[in-house]
Amino acid sequence: MKVFLAEYSVCNDPELAPEGAAMLAAISESFERCGYDVVTPESPDFEGEIKRLAPECDVGMVIAPDHLLFRYTHLLEGLTHNVGCGSMNAAVCANKQRTADILSRNGIAVPPAAGEGRRVVKPIMGCGALGVRLTDEEPGAGEFAQAYVEGEALSVSLVGSRVTGNVCEFYTGAAPLLLAVNRQEIAVADDGRFLYLGGETPVHPDREEEIVDAAVRAMNVLGCQGYAGIDVVVGDRIYVVDVNPRPTTSLVGITAVMEEEIADILVAASHGEAPAEVHLSGRVRFDKDGGLHRL
Repeated sequence: MKVFLAEYSVCNDPELAPEGAAMLAAISESFERCGYDVVTPESPDFEGEIKRLAPECDVGMVIAPDHLLFRYTHLLEGLTHNVGCGSMNAAVCANKQRTADILSRNGIAVPPAAGEGRRVVKPIMGCGALGVRLTDEEPGAGEFAQAYVEGEALSVSLVGSRVTGNVCEFYTGAAPLLLAVNRQEIAVADDGRFLYLGGETPVHPDREEEIVDAAVRAMNVLGCQGYAGIDVVVGDRIYVVDVNPRPTTSLVGITAVMEEEIADILVAASHGEAPAEVHLSGRVRFDKDGGLHRL
């Protein structure tokens, strides 16, 4: 069996490459332990490498910045069996403003529109904390603004199941599999830029059941399958601040404490057969580049 794992930043984005390399290593090592030969792009020609390598593989997945994820996942879906989120759902999540509107219309709390004074300005088509800043300025072209919400920054890592063919996906109706709730370490630089520094997993915060429920509802509303990370801020309400339809850095920590193999879970979920639960042992801190420290 062969798996094609296409991580965009390793060859094409030096700023994100260390983070991407850490995620790629965690997933690759899991697939290798499960008996797969791992195939990855060998040149910066990401599209060309997908076309060249994916057809010879049994399964595949793309990890890329959200604004590129639809394009490359759509290409992959025509060439091999995708074990990540579907391309159409990735396209919806890539537009952060539209995603917030969809969630809000479905009764899921998101940060309200910015009023006067300090607000969070972020790219409409963004990736993680890049370009997100706390400022009094109005958003520029390709940006939007939300109110700044005080609270604890967490993420919820989930895997959604589906039955899929090359071009069609059919929802199983099963609830997403909870991997872990993770604490996020977010700093604000002197110039207002948000900086993602890493996190800790697993954590069991107050209102954990409510937090997981909000993340599951967000994932279901947006139709995400495969691995997804739902970012929340826990304040007076549980605010969903971002939906990442792809592996996130938290995966590096989760795979270090999870008894099950993420490779087995992703493949099983892509056939509508994800396990009912996973088993975590211990707790780790991880930095944004994948460094691990057991707690």
